[in-house]
Amino acid sequence: MFYEVEVAGIKRQLQLYRVSDSLSIAAFILFGDVEITKAAAKELLKKAPEFDVIMTAEAKSIPLIYEMAYQAGKNDYVIARKGVKVYMTDPIDVEVESITTQHKQTLYLGQEDAAKMKDKKVLIIDDVISTGESLKAMEKIVEKAGGNIVAKMAIFAEGDAMGRDDIIVLEELPVFDENGNKK
Repeated sequence: MFYEVEVAGIKRQLQLYRVSDSLSIAAFILFGDVEITKAAAKELLKKAPEFDVIMTAEAKSIPLIYEMAYQAGKNDYVIARKGVKVYMTDPIDVEVESITTQHKQTLYLGQEDAAKMKDKKVLIIDDVISTGESLKAMEKIVEKAGGNIVAKMAIFAEGDAMGRDDIIVLEELPVFDENGNKK
């Protein structure tokens, strides 16, 4: 089963995947889709307030923040990693459990990247905001790094996130029951 979406003037067919006995999601995979990455970056930047640095969690939104930084003329962006790297000094860590990973993870940010956010206007970006757990983890990381969040943005708000007024999104993405019907 598929669900058709249109974002930034581009249509895509998203395959539905079951995540529990009563819930299916339309999987939006940004990796490998240059056209939608560029278009979504442009549209998000139109809605973004003034910012100094862009931040996301590893991995699917990395092409998006790269393109946003490029289009905005920024040289840096920050990625909260899913594992500690040898080059990270005294990493900040925050636990997260998202709908797509279906288990607890920890996000890490080294002090070098944390310094890029200290006292700066930070734009938090994700591809899809659903339960908001990844978003909360990124907010905690920015807070621990001493940054000031100016906006939380995504290409899609999914499920209950569609009613949130604290996020900026391009489009809404419904969730589905086990038979592929919109909830």
